[in-house]
Amino acid sequence: MAFRSSIAAVPHRLPLLGHMVSLLRDPLGFLSSLPMHGDLVRVGLGPVTAVAVCDPALTQELLRRDRVFDKGGPLLERVREALGDGLVTCPHSLHRRHRRLVQPAFHPGRTAEYAAVMSGRIAEIVESWREGQVLDMKAELHAITSAVTAATLFTHSVPQPVLRQMLRDVDHVVRAMMLRTLMPSPLLRLPTPGNRAYERSIAAVRTALAEIIAARRAEGVDRPDLLSALIAAHDPDGAGLSDLEIGDEVITFFVAGTETTATALAWALCLLELHPDLAERQRTEVETVLAGRAARYDDLPNLPLTARIITETLRLRPPVWFVTRTVSEDTELGGHALAAGTTVLYSAFTIQHRPDRYPEPERFDPDRWLPTVERPTVRGDFLAFAGGARKCIGENFAMTEMTLALATITARWRLHTLPGSDTRPARSATLQPRRLRMRVTAAATSPRIRAEAENNGRTS
Repeated sequence: MAFRSSIAAVPHRLPLLGHMVSLLRDPLGFLSSLPMHGDLVRVGLGPVTAVAVCDPALTQELLRRDRVFDKGGPLLERVREALGDGLVTCPHSLHRRHRRLVQPAFHPGRTAEYAAVMSGRIAEIVESWREGQVLDMKAELHAITSAVTAATLFTHSVPQPVLRQMLRDVDHVVRAMMLRTLMPSPLLRLPTPGNRAYERSIAAVRTALAEIIAARRAEGVDRPDLLSALIAAHDPDGAGLSDLEIGDEVITFFVAGTETTATALAWALCLLELHPDLAERQRTEVETVLAGRAARYDDLPNLPLTARIITETLRLRPPVWFVTRTVSEDTELGGHALAAGTTVLYSAFTIQHRPDRYPEPERFDPDRWLPTVERPTVRGDFLAFAGGARKCIGENFAMTEMTLALATITARWRLHTLPGSDTRPARSATLQPRRLRMRVTAAATSPRIRAEAENNGRTS
């Protein structure tokens, strides 16, 4: 089965490079322009031809039919090198069992426990900042999300030097992913310094995780963390996850729980500074609820604007650029024939910037998520956490962490972007600003708001 001619090709494809030059030069413009060529369009990811799905309903169909549209494609294969067969990368044949076994670790009943850990780690780093300090905000946010991820995975069972080295190795792997996605496969096998460093980092992470998992099994103690939940998970017949499978899930959560969350928070801080009226509304919310202290799980119902800011940030700047899948058998999508082996892709950025789904899509408007606001919607027009059977298992975890972090930061500090920052998208595995230098000054919570908050605390 071949492509029908009715699947339009995006113009200006280059030999061997495809559309990668356009994607790297102006990724946001390129991704948002795809729907003008059709609901399904052909794009070149290097030498590979892929079909980009640009329609929300068809994207939802793709996500729902996850056996036919299986995990695969050039981007996914590079990620799989590092993550193995974790929930994000494993094929359909493994996914249902893994999801069933991992699900208890993300049961809503555990969220309050995780949130207590999150609040503590967030507060430790945010309170370490000093008046007038200039921060590499991407690095600071990465430190926050790394600390939260490590604490919820391992409690205090891993020595700090081991943990710090593992985080450095994971960070190196993530930084190299985007470049490796663009490189032809033969080049990845050459013994270049970059390839060797990448392989050493992966091997070091795997070795460290194997030792941590073996030590926890030998310890036999059920700790209130994700690692214990993964070790305790069993099928009805008593079979659990192997050490290798647990390692795949842990490294997957490391990457997903640090990189994407830190990236979303960086964009949220950028966007708030660009919208001072909105920032003032959000400051009033956190001052009223928190009066300068760190946000806690019980505060979440009282931070609706902060949560909407996170949601709108994920719409406007979703951390994951695009996701590839592979067609496992001859099929059709939107009336177009797709042959087995075809690479397909979808982009949350593309769908979430369609003006027919989101009026004025480039406008940062958290109030579009108010429950009283009507907007044209179909399932599949918000894809920051994907969808279907493979929707992100950590969505609630991530939203809780991001809301707590943003509320705690803005309750304690005012942030100002400095010259030398560059908020153009970096050439990275995630859609993140290139450089973000910010000066922090202490928030001046008004006596009235502080008194009201203290009075509410006494009477609650």
